[in-house]
Amino acid sequence: MVPVPNSTAVTWPEPERSPCMVGIFPVVYYSVLLGLGLPVNILTAVALSRLATRTKKSSYWYLLALTTSDILTQVFIIFVGFILQTAILARAVPRAFVHIVNVLEFTANHASIWVTVLLTVDRYVALCHPLRYRTVSYPRRTRRIIAAVFAVALATGIPFYWWLDAWRDADPPTALDRVLKWVHCVTIYFLPCSIFLAANSVIIHKLKQRGRSGGRRPHRGKTTALLLAVTAVFIVLWAPRTAVMMCHLYVASVKRDWRVHLALDVANMAAMLNTTLNFFLYCFVSDTFRRAVSEVLRAHAWHGPRHGGARLVSPTLSPSQLLGTACSARGCRHAGVSVLTQHPVGPCPRDAAPLCPQSCGAGGGGSSQPLSSSNSTAKPPPGLGPGELRSPGEEAM
Repeated sequence: MVPVPNSTAVTWPEPERSPCMVGIFPVVYYSVLLGLGLPVNILTAVALSRLATRTKKSSYWYLLALTTSDILTQVFIIFVGFILQTAILARAVPRAFVHIVNVLEFTANHASIWVTVLLTVDRYVALCHPLRYRTVSYPRRTRRIIAAVFAVALATGIPFYWWLDAWRDADPPTALDRVLKWVHCVTIYFLPCSIFLAANSVIIHKLKQRGRSGGRRPHRGKTTALLLAVTAVFIVLWAPRTAVMMCHLYVASVKRDWRVHLALDVANMAAMLNTTLNFFLYCFVSDTFRRAVSEVLRAHAWHGPRHGGARLVSPTLSPSQLLGTACSARGCRHAGVSVLTQHPVGPCPRDAAPLCPQSCGAGGGGSSQPLSSSNSTAKPPPGLGPGELRSPGEEAM
């Protein structure tokens, strides 16, 4: 007797795999995105680390953590997941490797999104509760909070070891698959977007009230504009992926419908674009960030010529000639001292000041006293604007 399949069972017939409608374009797109985004994010991380160290502001630490998580996202999702696993190896990899990569991808993804949530909450407290912000926000606590978020992101990424890849899913989703996909959508989109909308609405309302009363300050407007830009770009770029995941869960499989296949390709490309755009948002909004980036680029460009092209002073020079060489950049002219070249650094060394016949840069002759402290002017650190020496609650970008 020939067995007859049960006609009442709900099964998804397995036709041939739906063709990829975008062809090789995703491979080219992700390669360009990685080649551009990874150096840009590394540059952003270096600039933000300098600003965070100089200013001791929590917002820079959160932005640095966000950039770090974007770098991890690009490495694990774009390079390992899309380029290496999908394009180069054609998904012919051990299943254990796929599951471990899933954990790393979701960890980086959760960290990136929830660090943005922390930045939003930090700005909300700073603008709406400034007195409390002075006591609860400082660099050491900020770093601890960021470390805790990364640890929680790793813990929440471990259950996705059992994530069923949408590209391989040809059968109806199991109960575990439904739970994981719903947890994924709630964790990376629905809940963060709710926090963004609620906190940003209160921040905008508060700034409008201060604007009507004449109390709004320009730097707060820039900081808020940066926060709104980061969160708005995230909401727009991640919305297609969330919609496709819901469609895949309840409507059709990627293997069954080429339209779902195409939509998932486009949605993934849009979501990964978010990992590269933050640098350009920072540059567009923040003068301080642009100056920090310029410093990093100048330091990198001048590192070789400054050390390789500096002229060396002959070792046979006498001590007085060496002092004349060191002071020549400050305009010192001492009797009997021949100035052969300029010192590559410029200012007169402190240990040479007592031996100078004249004080460097002094108007009169014969005085060996150091410069008075009244002649020095307190200046902000390099890369900071004149308006950035503020109280801890008034952070600016």
